[in-house]
Amino acid sequence: MAERVGVYVCHCGSNIAGKVDVADVAKFASEHIKDVVVARDYKFMCSDLGQKMVEEDIKKEGLTRVVVAACSPHLHEKTFRRACSNGGLNPYLLDMTNIREHCSWVHKDPVAATEKAKSLVSASAERVKFQQPLEPMYVDVNPTTLVVGGGIAGLQATLELADAGHKVVLVERLPSIGGHMAQFDKTFPTLDCSACILTPKMSEVGQHENVRLLTYAELEEVTGSVGNFHVKIRQKARKVDFDLCTGCGICVEKCPRKVVDTEFEAGMGMRKAIYMPFPQAVPRVPVLDTESCIWFERQRCQTCEKLCPTKAIRFDQEDEIIEVDVGNIIIATGWKPFDCTKIPQYGYGRLPNVYTGMEFERLCNAAGPTSGKIVLRDGKTVPKSVAIIHCVGSRDLNHNPYCSGICCMAALKFAHLLIEKTGAQVYSFYIDIRTNQKDYEEFYQRLLQEGVHFVRGKVSEVTDATRRPDETGKTIVQCEDTLTGRQERYPVDMVILMGALEPQFDARELGLKCGISCSMAGFYTERHPKLDPVATMTDGIFIAGVCQGPKDIPASVVQGAAAAARVAGMITKGKVMIEPIVASIREEDCSGCRICNNMCPYNAIEFDETRAVSRVITALCKGCGTCVSACPAGVIEGAHFNNSQIFAEIEGALWDAVPPAGVPGESESAGVSAS
Repeated sequence: MAERVGVYVCHCGSNIAGKVDVADVAKFASEHIKDVVVARDYKFMCSDLGQKMVEEDIKKEGLTRVVVAACSPHLHEKTFRRACSNGGLNPYLLDMTNIREHCSWVHKDPVAATEKAKSLVSASAERVKFQQPLEPMYVDVNPTTLVVGGGIAGLQATLELADAGHKVVLVERLPSIGGHMAQFDKTFPTLDCSACILTPKMSEVGQHENVRLLTYAELEEVTGSVGNFHVKIRQKARKVDFDLCTGCGICVEKCPRKVVDTEFEAGMGMRKAIYMPFPQAVPRVPVLDTESCIWFERQRCQTCEKLCPTKAIRFDQEDEIIEVDVGNIIIATGWKPFDCTKIPQYGYGRLPNVYTGMEFERLCNAAGPTSGKIVLRDGKTVPKSVAIIHCVGSRDLNHNPYCSGICCMAALKFAHLLIEKTGAQVYSFYIDIRTNQKDYEEFYQRLLQEGVHFVRGKVSEVTDATRRPDETGKTIVQCEDTLTGRQERYPVDMVILMGALEPQFDARELGLKCGISCSMAGFYTERHPKLDPVATMTDGIFIAGVCQGPKDIPASVVQGAAAAARVAGMITKGKVMIEPIVASIREEDCSGCRICNNMCPYNAIEFDETRAVSRVITALCKGCGTCVSACPAGVIEGAHFNNSQIFAEIEGALWDAVPPAGVPGESESAGVSAS
């Protein structure tokens, strides 16, 4: 029996109708496409009236297939599927064709755009006749959630879920939670003490009954799918018994070995071989650095072991693999600072009084190596003039083309602290000042009133080569002031480089473990940059904080809470729907070559060693079709994208080149064989 197809062409206001003659496209569908019994154009198909039109036509006209020519299926495919369901039609007997992004928005010629729209509608109408009714699948959701990363975004997500009564496993790579925010002195624009607003959250997470905290640990392996992930976590050996240690700190106090702290103090201070990163660390259990420890160097010392009152030191402790089952995963792994030595003309690592932003954070922090006193590298000289260079490694085609978002405000904060603590003359070298969040512009105006000298232009060089008598003993910043068009030299005592925010060094590796992708810059890719910025293309895995892209603390907190809300919603439902558009393997014909296993970008194909065949994990499959095209035996088929549908779509698209066979009045000899 012939199908009864309904075609609906959307004006999308003027987004489509401004370039495409939508009435002509609807008329074409009615007169020239076989089996089309209804063809309409409407101003906004996604509106309630547009959806009602589809529902009523399904019931009155007995439609068996529906085509909607509108915007992207990413935006409204669910909308029209729901309309089909309400009308009594299986939602997977709908096909959407995108005549906005693929047609009206990319063509200047209205006639050509209209003709292309006709081809797209024809292709969709021919394909939809071969689509099969599908039924969604449902899986149970494990109520435990894994959060990877103990910075402010990860802490917020953890507390939101834990306070709602859900179990959370929080994994942090470093010995303590807190992330970079624990290193900061003040937070802009309110200049709150960073530790004062962060440590209460850290303590709450550390003591929460619903939180299992695993610090000094890393994610090793992720298997399974949404609702039922099986995770392996490597708990690195602290060389301290976690259960016996009371955090008294005697071992740290008595340890004879001091080394430069390149992590928390950013190389500005010292720590012991056995140490806690900072006084408010959570958990308050030290870590023994085996690369610095005298015992591991030459089998001598053991001071910490001898003096520990609870005998908690374990020199023989080894890494441990912990396995947990979770329903969802939130990744909040944060960022790393740009390596300023990559721009040698700025003198970092060569000139003594050139600092990175993180080094200056520790320098002016009351709990830092100088107790908050801002001095030069000699440890005693207070700077009288300071240059702050913006966009070091950001907005730079040689390094990172993106804006790091927070550098302008951090530079303004540094300028304020310098003036407040030293009274120094501050020169801020910027490309553009970007203060686009709440109260940020007010903070910028405050700094103008405080007397900061803003110089618009990209710094070309930081040098100690003098040309004038007043430059002796100074560090010179060479810059073109783009507002005056002149090259200027600024002799200063200190230079601060506002380095870019970069993805973690292992971001891509972690993404592969979890089955999510990264952008060209290395940040994790969200499902939709505007409408779904915390979800990923892998169901059950969410992202929050700077690992998704540069952002400030408030935005990270919001994203952490948003990710937790998405997870909590799934837990509350108890089940999650899986899209049935997935690949399937005819196992009886599978040769076991395992090509598809290696090709799948979502790790959705497993190999059955017993039967020597591959099998699709339907909950992980996204129906991308990579395995279908890669299979040399042709035994993998993609639901909703089988050969008959694809060939019919091709024939439909070529309606004006080769008329489809069987259309009255057309030459039968011009038919196209799909074989």
